[in-house]
Amino acid sequence: MNEHVSMTNNIGAQRLSTDKPLSLAVLAMGGQGGGVLADWIVGLAEAEGWMAQTTSVPGVAQRTGATIYYIEMLPVRDGHAPIFSLMPTPGDVDVVLAAELMEAGRSVLRGLVTPDKTVLIASTHRSFAVGEKEKPGDGIGNPEVVVDATDFAAKRTIAFDMETLAVKNGSVISASMFGALAASGALPFAKQAFEAMIRAGGRGIEPSLKAFNAAFDRAKDKPRDPVSATPSKHFDALPETAGHPALDGLVYRIRTEFPEEALPLLFAGVKKLTDYQDPAYADEYLTRVAALYALDQKAGGAAKDFAFTVQAAKYTAVAMAYDDVIRVADLKVRASRFDRVRKEVGAKDDQIVYVTEYMHPRMEEVCGTLPKGLGLWIEGRPKLFNRLDRLVNKGRRVQTGTLFWFLGLYIVSALRRTRRGTLRHMRETEHRETWLAAATDLFEVNYDLAVEVLNNRRLVKGYSDTHARGLSKFDRVMSALSMLRDRDDGAAWMKTLRQAALLDEKGIALDGALKTVATL
Repeated sequence: MNEHVSMTNNIGAQRLSTDKPLSLAVLAMGGQGGGVLADWIVGLAEAEGWMAQTTSVPGVAQRTGATIYYIEMLPVRDGHAPIFSLMPTPGDVDVVLAAELMEAGRSVLRGLVTPDKTVLIASTHRSFAVGEKEKPGDGIGNPEVVVDATDFAAKRTIAFDMETLAVKNGSVISASMFGALAASGALPFAKQAFEAMIRAGGRGIEPSLKAFNAAFDRAKDKPRDPVSATPSKHFDALPETAGHPALDGLVYRIRTEFPEEALPLLFAGVKKLTDYQDPAYADEYLTRVAALYALDQKAGGAAKDFAFTVQAAKYTAVAMAYDDVIRVADLKVRASRFDRVRKEVGAKDDQIVYVTEYMHPRMEEVCGTLPKGLGLWIEGRPKLFNRLDRLVNKGRRVQTGTLFWFLGLYIVSALRRTRRGTLRHMRETEHRETWLAAATDLFEVNYDLAVEVLNNRRLVKGYSDTHARGLSKFDRVMSALSMLRDRDDGAAWMKTLRQAALLDEKGIALDGALKTVATL
């Protein structure tokens, strides 16, 4: 990484000649307080007897990048007002402050960060871009690319999770970035001057000062955080007990009936399914995985570190916790969700927050929520089904904070008690067992391919149209199984097909991959 030397308050003075302005660029998204940070910097400079100017170049949040707030400052000289630039010039920016990791990367690509002069101050947290979220698979950008780029692009880098630090102190990221800027020494002003600027703001002074000082100390002690290229795969440590008789029994089963390699995933699966349905449902899950583990042992899975059982523990839980209308309603009316939303928008205790949801139910979801006999009866009468579909298949924007819609969703969420008797549950169970049977039938001919068949379950997710598209891709990938089962490279090709299916929503890449497999 770049030099991690101790910083004094006047490092920036090495750069400061008064023949040209000191320039700063702040890259921030909506809600991150980029405008407030820019105003603080300008106010600070003016309070210290400098002249300063700020301009902004709007972005469209994460679609095309953050808004760039550009600041230039220069000491007053001979009573003449300087002429400042309106936009940053690539290769001529002294300090870049990026309120998110990928925005730091964008600043490098734009040429705003240069190794001969730029101090880069960046938060290492992520706010995923639309392009990352819209991909069916893992579309998350590789942060190591940004880290490697800043190693060479910046003269000096201060990078750590300023968002988390700000939230812990009840403030927003602009306050912690201001603290990191003060600690950098890139501006020739004392820390007390920075603090005075925050106090002059009049709102949220104490939380802002806490975040400022925490970031100041953090930047001084450890300027740079290491950044992992992949999201954390952390699982809770497996406890001895769960504090409840039914759950304690499940933990005991995990500890005594399964291989060590599968324990973290089994515990995560039990937690998920207990929350999704009840402890009895989680017990069904363990029983099903135990049967698969027995087959894995007979197939010599120990030599493969029981890879089949490990993936079965993961994806059987995913398959059993399918997204249905009941689950969606349950998640939307939880108190923890309302608390999270209030925290995200920074609402005060005396403020009312309404969440507007977009709902577009289809008759397929309605029938799936009904008892299986009634659901099948309606589906078997196309005229009735279509007439009812015209009534329910409409987009609606509803406020879950109102009594009417909250009660409606709460009643739907209470149907979880009857979930096992619904048409959707019957179909999900049939699909799950067909999928697991296809995997276990491969044990004698191709163990690795059996593992990849289990991994194919990641293609099925969501509900409504999203679920239908995922199920279609799953079926198309599985259609190649007969062509691959006797091939030594069958597992590799199955993985390739799955990766192709995850590349685009319409499955264009998958079409090409299937044609390739057909010619093998």
